[in-house]
Amino acid sequence: MNGDGARPALKGIHHVALIAGEYARSRQFYTEVLGFSVLAETFRPERESWKLDLEVPGGTQLEVFSFPDAPLRPSYPEARGLRHLAFAVPDLPAWARYLTAQGQMIEPIRTDALTGKTFFFFQDPDGLPIELYEA
Repeated sequence: MNGDGARPALKGIHHVALIAGEYARSRQFYTEVLGFSVLAETFRPERESWKLDLEVPGGTQLEVFSFPDAPLRPSYPEARGLRHLAFAVPDLPAWARYLTAQGQMIEPIRTDALTGKTFFFFQDPDGLPIELYEA
């Protein structure tokens, strides 16, 4: 709330950030497999770190960082914090075929009991769960 008690407006999600275990492998995955466009790529020598800014269709950005010896974050069993990244796709079966052809292991396509929409999960190179959701 601001000073007069009215809630200021939110415009939406600007970006999501993740830390890659192996920068080159994650860069290849997000740009070549998922097809996100590179907005900027910066090496920060004082941190021995890369920062990759990617454009996700729809206007959101994904920031991929690398840090030396970054600790692992548990994903399974489900830990508190970010659960997964979800991207809307118009043709879920086409994505399932494409990712399988790229050597990605995907979970079976399921139907959301609340919406009736289909979805499936797979993992990025660091095991981060990614969901593709029929839109």
